[in-house]
Amino acid sequence: MRALIYHGPGNKAWEEVPDAAIQQPTDVVVRIDTTTICGTDLHILKGDVPAVQPGRILGHEGIGTVVETGSAVKNVAVGDRVILSCISACGACSYCHQGLYAHCLADEGASGIGWIFGHLIDARVIALDLDANRLEQALTFGATDTVNSGDRDWAEQVRGMPDGLGVDVAIEAVGIPATFTACTQIVRPGGSVASAGVHGEPVELALHDLWIHDITITTGLVSTNTTPMLLKLVASGKLPAERFATDQFRLDEVMDAYDTFGRAAETKALKVVLTR
Repeated sequence: MRALIYHGPGNKAWEEVPDAAIQQPTDVVVRIDTTTICGTDLHILKGDVPAVQPGRILGHEGIGTVVETGSAVKNVAVGDRVILSCISACGACSYCHQGLYAHCLADEGASGIGWIFGHLIDARVIALDLDANRLEQALTFGATDTVNSGDRDWAEQVRGMPDGLGVDVAIEAVGIPATFTACTQIVRPGGSVASAGVHGEPVELALHDLWIHDITITTGLVSTNTTPMLLKLVASGKLPAERFATDQFRLDEVMDAYDTFGRAAETKALKVVLTR
């Protein structure tokens, strides 16, 4: 989808961004049909609202159609027309019971601040790697932030990006104990660790630290049930798969292909392709 992005005082741009997605069971995804520009947006562009960081999607007043709902949503359904308020309310905390939704204590954005849309939150993706080239490539594929996991303070950098509490979901895609442990160190209470890497040795689980944080850990081999959807994304141009194919080889050059891919940090290879 496209959105208006704040890039600092006086700097905005209409850009392609990742589609909105369900992050919590109470979320809904709404397709914006009509919106207005709030005077507050002009203040943001002047730099008057320092809590709005560069990269934030602007806009917090709109009318739209529900296109997806989380598992805990009961009051609206796909197809419903809804009006969006800049103020989010959980409806259950003490301030919400008083009607002071602007000070909702829900932990989304920042507890005690009900204004989150276009202010404190977006769809944010943080890429971690030891390879500077892969971090640069991650930004071109949609990551909003990067952290070199070789930095001494890498965990503090990641945890500090959303709101100091950690990330909602940490995806382990390498398959070594260190990366799995890293994921458990940066996920927020109530968050999820998804292990997609192929592991070849045991991993120590710090359950004595994690048990009280309501962490969900999921594992599994790819089921390929998303292939039809991925093919549609490629056909529509929304998924630039060709950009992953950085190196081309003939089938009889398989040894060279393995050498190139095995030295990705030097060759800057993302994916090698062999053809007849």
